[in-house]
Amino acid sequence: MHSNMEHIYIVGLGAISRALAVFLRLSGKRVTIIRGSLNDGSYKSAHFSARMPDGTVLEAEVTVAALNTFSAIDGIIVVASKSYANKQLAIDLKEKIGNSPIVLLQNGLGIEQPFVEQNFQEIYRAVLFVTSQVIDDATVQFRPVAACPVGIERGSMENLSKIVSQLTTPQFIFETKAHLKNIIWKKAIINCVFNSVCPLLEVDNGIFSRSPHAMQIARRIISECLSIAHHKEIWLVQKDIEDSLLEISFASDGQLISTLQDIRRQRNTEIDTLNLEIARMAEGLGKSEAVRETKLLGELTKMKAQICLSGR
Repeated sequence: MHSNMEHIYIVGLGAISRALAVFLRLSGKRVTIIRGSLNDGSYKSAHFSARMPDGTVLEAEVTVAALNTFSAIDGIIVVASKSYANKQLAIDLKEKIGNSPIVLLQNGLGIEQPFVEQNFQEIYRAVLFVTSQVIDDATVQFRPVAACPVGIERGSMENLSKIVSQLTTPQFIFETKAHLKNIIWKKAIINCVFNSVCPLLEVDNGIFSRSPHAMQIARRIISECLSIAHHKEIWLVQKDIEDSLLEISFASDGQLISTLQDIRRQRNTEIDTLNLEIARMAEGLGKSEAVRETKLLGELTKMKAQICLSGR
């Protein structure tokens, strides 16, 4: 592996990036946040805070820089920006990182494909079981739910273990996972529920643990998505996904899902890699009718985001 694996670069300035950067800095790691969509040559120190469930506030100074300030990037590159930008990001990073590993901390299906197409040598994928919500420019509210598994798209178990060791902190725990496909699908299906229902209802993540009616809608979406997963030979169980969704809902009661945060801040969302990606898969299988509700909720969520973006 490369010699500078101690330096961790986090692409994106969202709630997950800020929390992870604070925890890593407090663990003595070298951390730089890269603003992947910004090329204004900026390079500065910023003060960030992460508010924990028990009310504790953790703080750290973190270097924040625009992507174009780097001619080369040698370290572990953690991608926590929105997945809709991956195609351009893969192009922009390709000539800068050499053989440095990419670790994707993003929601959705097929998000790794732009990096595969650009022939990145080491690609790892994490599934996040944490929530993080922006409170203000400097503060996020962070809640861990469970350890976050990291698996291999391209790379080796030896390097994966080193990466997981470097990224793990007492507050944000990662773990190695040899086979991640089922977990990716399970989390994507859960996100199809949270990232469409919560923004459309303008409610927090706890709605499914509080409302039997909301849970009925969740069950229908899960069932639809599972019908496509099974066609892809992903064998998941409805009850297991429902139980996990309820666990996440209860643990993140009061937190806003990232898609609702994005809509309120007039930003693009990741719904294309969730509900609408499953709808595209269904269409390719000739099974469009099997995901009617999943697709409709995705389309409504995308429309809501577009209306907010246009200011109309």
